[in-house]
Amino acid sequence: MAGGGVRVDSWLWAVRMFKSRSASAAACRGGHVEVDGERAKPSTSVGIGSTVTARVGDRLRVLEVTGLIVKRVGAPQAQQCYVDHSPPPPPREFVAPVVQRDRGAGRPTKRERRQIDQLRGRA
Repeated sequence: MAGGGVRVDSWLWAVRMFKSRSASAAACRGGHVEVDGERAKPSTSVGIGSTVTARVGDRLRVLEVTGLIVKRVGAPQAQQCYVDHSPPPPPREFVAPVVQRDRGAGRPTKRERRQIDQLRGRA
């Protein structure tokens, strides 16, 4: 625990939103992280009560800071350092099914290739 404030890239890494601190810093530099509604640089300081909004993968995470940590800790301890106000993830139904060929069927014929392209909306 720290006293005044913690760097946002370090805090996001410590609470396990990103797998590495460099990935967290890259997200900040790319404009995917906001602190209290303002775009955050990796060195932006967060304190208790701050709201951190981060795009992690394809999800938008909205976190209220309740604890300041610098070192990476276990998941149960990390979850005590924030309150998650994120919207629910999108349902998995919208993911297009992956077309798979039967094993041993070989390469698609010209006719099958046209049908595949038509299904994918290429033709």
